Amino acid sequence: MEIFRICLEKWVVMTASGVENRWNKSGEYVIYCGGSRSLSTLELVVHRASIITSKKYKLMVLYLKSKPGLIEEIQVTSLPPDWRNRSAYSVLQELGSDWYNSRRSLILKVPSAVVPQEFNYLINTTHPDFASEVSHIDTEDYFWDSRLI
Repeated sequence: MEIFRICLEKWVVMTASGVENRWNKSGEYVIYCGGSRSLSTLELVVHRASIITSKKYKLMVLYLKSKPGLIEEIQVTSLPPDWRNRSAYSVLQELGSDWYNSRRSLILKVPSAVVPQEFNYLINTTHPDFASEVSHIDTEDYFWDSRLI
């Protein structure tokens, strides 16, 4: 399965910053990816204070092997009603932190807060299967359509 990550050119690496986000706490090294190029674009537009189009962005294409037990999915129906709001971050961070620390799966499949019918994929870079089951298979130039910004 292919998943996608858009980032500044200098961050085209298979590492995570450890910065807290919707599904992880500070110090937890998770790579966030979208299930499609378009979802990855929307996620970046929504979560960045501003897009500087003069900077070079790249799209990373990652490949996940389909080995049983590598992906755990969180269903929208199991989340609190306000899960898409920033105020729910603490609840979602607890869910993600539990997954991260337990290492029960390499990937956490979560609904997108931008398009809840689509999915983002979190990769636990400290999971024992990370190096063998996740491959960076391509890097594409990325351009911003000015109508999005």
